[in-house]
Amino acid sequence: MPFLNPFSTKKPRKSKKPKQKPKIIADIHEKNSFILAELTEKENNKEIELIVQSLKIGDYLIGNTIIERKTISDFISSMINKRLIQQLEQMQKYKQQFLILEGDLKEFEDFNNPNALRGFVLSIITNHQIPIIFSKDYEETAKYLVLLAKQQLKPYQEPCFHHRIPKTIQEQKQYILESFPNIGPITAKNLLKKFKTISNTINASEEDLKDVLKSKTKDFKHILQD
Repeated sequence: MPFLNPFSTKKPRKSKKPKQKPKIIADIHEKNSFILAELTEKENNKEIELIVQSLKIGDYLIGNTIIERKTISDFISSMINKRLIQQLEQMQKYKQQFLILEGDLKEFEDFNNPNALRGFVLSIITNHQIPIIFSKDYEETAKYLVLLAKQQLKPYQEPCFHHRIPKTIQEQKQYILESFPNIGPITAKNLLKKFKTISNTINASEEDLKDVLKSKTKDFKHILQD
């Protein structure tokens, strides 16, 4: 045991706290997958803590994010038997959801109705508001999970949209309208062309807005009225 010198001017070294590892919770049904083998591989094992337990919903849980993983063949079968729809609805209990589609998308073309699969993908994104990550194999899936786990430890910062301050009044009007979801520069310009002012745009009827916003009209009005 080292002795401390009471007359020394050097401050004793503080013991470093062990670096906190982000946690990935994997469902027990994934225990035989190549993904878990990849996550326990030496380099990944240094960066994350893997916990295997029974999950009622999803295949992986990282913080408040639930992840469902499907191979292309599993995705097709779960679309046919409608099992995935139930799983997606259950995932809404979590703050954030992801669906990982793993495999070669060329398998879509082998299906007797590829457009049905594409339509199902779009339905998941638009109707269920669940982002889809396309992964070529188990190694890439593991990389996505590790990166997501690392991001969970980073403190959240409110995004700043004021990278460029518009100078003219017309640019400022357009800038304000572009801050609404799904409204880009062209849509903002078309709104101002039709309604002239921000006030007129905000107070416009849903019917009048449809001429420019089309299917985005309800979302725009909902933000204003909520």
